[in-house]
Amino acid sequence: MEHSNLNPIQPLLADVILWIHLIAAAFLVGGSFFFWLVIIPASRVLTADESERTQIVGKIAKVFGRAVTPTLIIIILTGIYNASWYVTSLQGLVVYPGTILLTKVILVVILMILIYVHNVYFGKRITALAKERNVEGLKKIRKTSRKISTANLILMVAIFFLAVLMQMPP
Repeated sequence: MEHSNLNPIQPLLADVILWIHLIAAAFLVGGSFFFWLVIIPASRVLTADESERTQIVGKIAKVFGRAVTPTLIIIILTGIYNASWYVTSLQGLVVYPGTILLTKVILVVILMILIYVHNVYFGKRITALAKERNVEGLKKIRKTSRKISTANLILMVAIFFLAVLMQMPP
C-alpha cells in the first residue's frame, strides 16, 4: 500500500504497524491450524486414555489461550490504524475497498465471539468432563465443539482472503 499522503515519518510507522498486524494474525491463524492439524492428532499417540488425552490437550490449549487475548488486542488496534488507509469516513465502508473492509470487520467480530464462547464454555466444560472421566459426555460436547472450531478456522481463512483482496486493484 502506498503512503503518499503521509508525512515522511508516517510511511515507516505505517509499515511497522502493518507488519505487527500481519505477524499477530499469522500467530493466531497459524497457531490455530497447528493446534488442530498437529497437537490434537499427536495427542492420540501419547495416550489411549481419552480422559488423560483431553486433559493434556486442555493444558496446551490453556497456554495458547493466554496468548490469544493479547494477540487479538494487537490485531484489533493495528487493524483500526490500517483501516484508515482505506476509509476516511463511515461512508467509505459502502464503496470499494471499504465494502471488503466492512465484511472483514464483521467476520472478525463473529470470530471473536466464537473464540470466546468456545473457550469459556466448551473449553472449561470439556476439561471438567475429562477430569470426571465422563467419556460419553465428552463425545457429546466435542461434536458441537468441533463444529465451532471448524467454523473458526473457516472464518480465519475467509478473513485472510479478504485481506488479500483489499490489496488488489479494483
